[in-house]
Order: sequence, then C-alpha cells, then structure tokens
Amino acid sequence: MGLPMDPNLAEIHVPSGPTSIRQAESFDGLTLQQLISRKDDLEAELKALGAVLDSHGVTMDTSLTTFDGYPRSDIDVAQVRVTRARIIALRNDWKALMDKIEKGLHEHHAKYQASDAYKNSLAQPQPESAPSSSQTPAIPETPFAKVSSVEPGSPANEAGLKAGDLIRRFGSVIWSNHERLRKVGEAVSQNLGRPILVKVARGNGPQAQELDLRVTPRGNWGGRGTLGCHIVPV
Repeated sequence: MGLPMDPNLAEIHVPSGPTSIRQAESFDGLTLQQLISRKDDLEAELKALGAVLDSHGVTMDTSLTTFDGYPRSDIDVAQVRVTRARIIALRNDWKALMDKIEKGLHEHHAKYQASDAYKNSLAQPQPESAPSSSQTPAIPETPFAKVSSVEPGSPANEAGLKAGDLIRRFGSVIWSNHERLRKVGEAVSQNLGRPILVKVARGNGPQAQELDLRVTPRGNWGGRGTLGCHIVPV
C-alpha cells in the first residue's frame, strides 16, 4: 500500500502509458514572450512533479525495489516511474526552451541595434554623466534567485547583500544559464578570494533599487560556507 497522497497533489496530472516514444516539444513559431511564459509553465510543472516524488518519499535516484529485487510495497511504484519519466522529458524540453530563449534574446538585441530608434538615440547629444554612446543598451535581466538570509560579518553581509534581494546576475551567471543555481556554486568555488559582480533588485514598486554589488567568497570569515548567505531559486 502506498503512502497517503496530499489532496493538493492529487490534482496534478501525470500522463500515463508509454513514455519512451514521446516526442520532444516544439517551440518553433513562438514569440520571445511566449517562450518565457512557456518556461514559467514548465518550471511550475517540474516543481509540482517534484512534490509528487516528495509525497512518496523518493527522489529521481531512489531504488524502487527491495534488496531481493521485488517492487517496494510502501510506495506506488507505477506512479513514481511515470512521474520520473515525465520529469526527464520536461527537463529535456526545458533545456531546448532555454536555448531558444537565449537565441531570441540575442536576436532581439541585434534587431534593436539595427533599428531607427537605436540609431537616433546614438545621434542625440549625451549628458556628461550619461553612458558612452558606444555602449550597448542592456536588456533587463530576469531575476533567477533570491537571498533568503545573510549572516552577520559574512562576505555577503560586507558586500551589502540583504535578505529579500533578487539576483539578476552573479558573475557570468544569469537566469538563462544558472542550471538550478549549479553555476552559482561553480562561480563561487572558482573565485575564492576574488570579487564577483552581483546585480540585484531590492524592493518593489517605485522604491525598488537596482544595485551592483561585489562579493568576495572566502572561507576564513568565521562562519559556514564561503558567502555566508542562503540563496534559493525563484
């Protein structure tokens, strides 16, 4: 007999039947905005499917058989297998989608640079305090992580990071390549003792701030980790 199912999870639709012949989803013909919207949908479904596995007390790697090779009786093995297959398929779709979005962002950027609006902006006299006309206008970067806590006296605290800050960029890591924050961990481990540019959005509405901070990971600050803050995906 399987574990009791959370009633909210019971509403999650997990397709049944063969999954090995499932065709990868096509994103051809979608606008950049539609691609981003589909990304949000995929991530929400992956999160829900992860909750289904959690409700059974298993992960993507947990064995579904007993030590002597029989299917476990404490979980719904068939449901877990179908859920895992769906997660694998959606992860592949997500990777293909992110490639499309990254390509779309580059194309959007290139079109803007070729537009009359951009050319006219270059022709306008710039105030001395304004950025050089040779600089490329930046496409706003989507937040991909949030700072949930910061330890006093930590490198993150010294850099000015605060709980609630939304991270738009962490070194070269942005929302299109962070891989569930794996790349953030790599950036930290590869830059011990060296400052990393961190772009954050702080607050909401008209009082929101866009900040460029620099955090230097180090292991001798007196606490756990090399940053001293907890970062979660959004």
